[in-house]
Amino acid sequence: MELKQTPLHSIHKEMGAKMVPFGGWDMPVQYTGIIQEHLATRSAAGLFDVSHMGEIFVTGDETDVLSFLESVTCNTISGMKVGQVQYNAVVNEAGGLVDDITVYKFSESKYMICSNASNYPAVTKHLETYKKGNVTVVDDSKNWHQIALQGPKADEIFSKYLGKDLSSILYYHFEEMNWKGETIIVSRTGYTGEDGFEIYTSNALGVTLWKELLEIGKEFGLVPVGLGARDTLRLEAKYPLYGHELNAEWTPVESGINFIVKEKPVSYLGYTRIIADKKNGPKRKVVGIRLMEPGVLRENFPIFSSEGKEIGKSTSGTHSPSRKESLGLAILDTEFAKNQMEVFVEIRGQKKLAKVETGAFIQGSVRNNR
Repeated sequence: MELKQTPLHSIHKEMGAKMVPFGGWDMPVQYTGIIQEHLATRSAAGLFDVSHMGEIFVTGDETDVLSFLESVTCNTISGMKVGQVQYNAVVNEAGGLVDDITVYKFSESKYMICSNASNYPAVTKHLETYKKGNVTVVDDSKNWHQIALQGPKADEIFSKYLGKDLSSILYYHFEEMNWKGETIIVSRTGYTGEDGFEIYTSNALGVTLWKELLEIGKEFGLVPVGLGARDTLRLEAKYPLYGHELNAEWTPVESGINFIVKEKPVSYLGYTRIIADKKNGPKRKVVGIRLMEPGVLRENFPIFSSEGKEIGKSTSGTHSPSRKESLGLAILDTEFAKNQMEVFVEIRGQKKLAKVETGAFIQGSVRNNR
């Protein structure tokens, strides 16, 4: 199967990026090195090509659109304000996830769903299957380009580039603005644990934006960042990834994103199972885990209790460039998913001591003022 390419593909290759397959796309995994790109994002800023993500627009009658979105997602859409972004999940009939998403509210009759690269065709099909009333679902991904500018200096860089104060855009909010003859979308969101923006433009403007931001950001320490550091950054921030912590079988409560699970007057797909997990507690759930002995956590390592009982498995893992230790995420039987609980991870036939860490791995610059 031929890999898809983003509009920046040739530029990545010109910049010497190492390219790898990801979700059906040929994407840069690193430019100068994962650790250097990671630490640059934590200390200054990093620029990410995320134009492989999906943009799905849901429009129609105000009442019908709201009712429809409420019926296929587990977070409450009705409380959203115009200009707000919400972390949410599209759920299936079994209570598992079709995808975790961000929802953008433009008006009472217009919303945009940003979906993961490998999932947006499935999300679109799912929405088409369950839509009712005067509702239109359009996958407009091919016409949108997305860049993420992340890091403690992201605001300073982008404000200088636009010649505009961006402090009015609060965390998990967005603004439409006119730039170089088109309407672009700028949201204060991201996948790193740092402050920053996700910028939606046409494909042509996206390429221009990439080049100009890297040029103007040089003096601030801005660097291009590949998927390798994107993964280590999201793991330090404890952000889940579909296919690892999230899937079609586990409920959002099991997957560790129970904070987006809400009771609603009208039930959504998988409601009974999901709410039962929320109220009674799931039998297993995703938590942070930290290796206390030499070794590196990776996905699908079996995890045992101190008595030798198998109690779960790792779902993601890495050597943290910020903390300089091995950490990750794991799905464990709930009785063992307690902060600082000692467990053992089997790595290459050896059981290594680890501890459950339910708190934050890092304290980034992200603005928690939703």
